Amino acid sequence: MDEARTVLRRLERIEALDRERAHPDTLLAELRELLREAEEWVRVEGDERAAAAVERCKESLDGAIVRA
Repeated sequence: MDEARTVLRRLERIEALDRERAHPDTLLAELRELLREAEEWVRVEGDERAAAAVERCKESLDGAIVRA
């Protein structure tokens, strides 16, 4: 359950940074950490659908970085 709390705290941080109009590089760094933390959560939970969702998010983030 600690992993879930970690993910939720990271989401709150990202939302705060977004409201503050943080630099995009700062937000991308936070999103990368969010994905890393989500991967850890998925490993602990062992949910294949969640793992697939995290993987899709990683692919989307990687695609967004390439296009930027």
